[in-house]
Amino acid sequence: MDAIYNGISAGELKEVHWIKASRSDGVNECIEVAEVGENIAVRNSRDPQGPALVFTRGELSAFADGVRKGEFRHLTD
Repeated sequence: MDAIYNGISAGELKEVHWIKASRSDGVNECIEVAEVGENIAVRNSRDPQGPALVFTRGELSAFADGVRKGEFRHLTD
């Protein structure tokens, strides 16, 4: 696999296994995540060939912690 970078086409990440949350409503209103080496890629399930954001495990862990603490709730309420 060539260099992995933020904004890489998710379609270029050929050897990864994308995972969608079990709570997804079945109409592609979800994000999907995949391990990419030491990092985690995130893509929009509505655009599986579109850009992927690539995060370190530490970055994703910090974000998940913020979600668990409700720090972003105002964005979805």
